[in-house]
Amino acid sequence: MRRRAAGAAAGAAGGPRRWREAAEEALYGPEGFFVRHAPAAHFRTSVHASPLFAGAVAELLRRVDGVLGHPAELALIDYGAGRGELLTGVLAALSGQPGDLAARVRPHAVERAPRPEGLDPAVAWSAEPPRGVSGLLFANEWLDDVPLDVAETGGDGVPRYVLVDADGTEHPGEPVSGEDARWLDRWWPLPPAPGLRAEIGRPRDAAWARAVSCLERGLAVAVDYAHTRAARPPLGTLTGYREGREVRPVPDGRCDLTAHVALDACAAAAERAG
Repeated sequence: MRRRAAGAAAGAAGGPRRWREAAEEALYGPEGFFVRHAPAAHFRTSVHASPLFAGAVAELLRRVDGVLGHPAELALIDYGAGRGELLTGVLAALSGQPGDLAARVRPHAVERAPRPEGLDPAVAWSAEPPRGVSGLLFANEWLDDVPLDVAETGGDGVPRYVLVDADGTEHPGEPVSGEDARWLDRWWPLPPAPGLRAEIGRPRDAAWARAVSCLERGLAVAVDYAHTRAARPPLGTLTGYREGREVRPVPDGRCDLTAHVALDACAAAAERAG
């Protein structure tokens, strides 16, 4: 951990906090990174890199439509929609194609940032998804930005929560306990060697299960940087991005805070939720 010198003042936000709480405010608070900044200004995803990605999602939507029997209304839900780039690209890919799919699609952006100016009025915009719909839910690099807590094995061999100040300085906290400890035991066991780290993915499991539950019928797809239980990174993956460059993760609202996703745990949570 990056520790401050002995006797230094507490963090600017009133003292160190767990990473989940600090990242939630830094990313999604009133002055949060994603509230004030367009993601494309700081990093590129497949959505921003080429129209081919939107074309592939449009083809996937067409196949889902066929499996569902061509319903009168077909939902296309973009979870973590940024500024609506993916939905705009999919609608463009569908326009002018034969058939009535474009007319039946109901695009819906799920995003906590305000609706951007100039977005196609056909695109619905809200912080929560529609419920009981049929269609395709697509989450492109969303789960990696769902805040979570970080654990690190201490000198006593016990996994402890990592606390962080507003300037990014880290401190060892109390031992991981309760549901978090059980999650680590099942999905990311930490050996007793000091300094090994894990990112406790329970908030992402819950977020994905809630997202999937909005579909009555259809397909849910998450695309993200990920790992599985057989190959967890021993030092974790938490990092920051600003203006196209990887930077030290600091929860001050000036950079993205991201960590790779334990997608196997997310998938299992969605299955348990039915």
